Amino acid sequence: MKVLIITYYWPPSGGPGVQRWLQFVKYLRQYDIEPIVYTVDNPNYAILDPTLQDEVPDTIEIVKQPIREPNNLLSFFGSKRKQTSAGFLDANPSFFGKIAQYVRANFFIPDARKYWIRPSVQFLSDYLPKNSVDIIITTGPPHSLHLIGLQLKQKLAIKWIADFRDPWTDIDYFHQLPLTKKAAQKHHQLEKDVVSIADHVLVVGNTMKENYLKFNQKIEVITNGFDAITNNAEVVLDTQFTIVHIGMMNADRNPTMLWKVVSEIMAENETFANDFRLKLVGKLADEVLESIDMYKLTSNLEIVPYLHHKKAIALQKNAQVLLLAVNKVPNAKGIVTGKIFEYLQAKRPILAIGPVDGDLAEIINLTSSGTVVDFEDEKTLKNSILELYNSYKNHNLAVNLKNIDQYHRKHLTAKLATIINKLTK
Repeated sequence: MKVLIITYYWPPSGGPGVQRWLQFVKYLRQYDIEPIVYTVDNPNYAILDPTLQDEVPDTIEIVKQPIREPNNLLSFFGSKRKQTSAGFLDANPSFFGKIAQYVRANFFIPDARKYWIRPSVQFLSDYLPKNSVDIIITTGPPHSLHLIGLQLKQKLAIKWIADFRDPWTDIDYFHQLPLTKKAAQKHHQLEKDVVSIADHVLVVGNTMKENYLKFNQKIEVITNGFDAITNNAEVVLDTQFTIVHIGMMNADRNPTMLWKVVSEIMAENETFANDFRLKLVGKLADEVLESIDMYKLTSNLEIVPYLHHKKAIALQKNAQVLLLAVNKVPNAKGIVTGKIFEYLQAKRPILAIGPVDGDLAEIINLTSSGTVVDFEDEKTLKNSILELYNSYKNHNLAVNLKNIDQYHRKHLTAKLATIINKLTK
């Protein structure tokens, strides 16, 4: 059986967007499913990780077609800093930056990759019948790829799975876009069309599933996960009491309550102040650095630029505590950041700030991997940090994980294979 996976992100792309389908492709052959990858030939990836090319299975067919991307032109009128994702919208854009944001939001629907839709549909309409492909799978964002799947479904009547790594209109930054009423309505209509017409829909969390059930009953949660990495080197924990965050931290994800509470503890406890180290790995919004400075934590801060995936995994295993900060946005309950699963593999205590009744909290509680503190609960946060610190001082800071095998990439691929097989019967 052959499946064609339509994805924008593929090695050498770095960042979280590439991991999900890179790992599915890695294991699908074990279930007698032959994956073919259709991706872009000349991408404008914001993050590169050439090491991920080593994880692409040998002899996998990869089909590429060029894409026209307007982001370079739009960025000429906006910030000169390279954006790593749409989640890093400039909070204080210049006059031309405001124009660029307005144009991007209202004329490039659903996103700036819309110009790949027509040539892809034309190419694949010829390619698919000639190569006996049984199912196509589109993964977004960018959600333009789902429109490729939608048009191929309507044109060829081929079986189609739409995979949502993130929500469409419920994504954390959607409410920040300067959308006209007409543009917002178009987003919602396109999202409804995709979800309702797809033969099956995959999502990464229960909240997203509940939101989409009104359009389609054939929805399955397949979370992100972790992959086993063979490394016999002994793990040496950081000597200081490190709280480590891996990944981008934008303004919505800025845990100002944490900086405030840590600052208070440092003022009250000189030993803690000497032991504490905040390590942030990846791109940081200016608002994050400003608030850290406001609470006088700069001398305890270590900033690490973007790391290749393997190095990031190694670093998080050395951490005393791993930090997860959920975006403080309307859809916070449904956010399941992909890094939670690799944090599980690191086997270090997790300190999460976000909804205690959200999808992320459910995973942390199920796996006994750490503590979740609500956005405004300073008292619980302070007690949690002190408890972690006391365990660190007593040399017994550890975590007793359970129920994590279900998040291994191979197990998740088995769930995907079951859905694929049902669709072809």
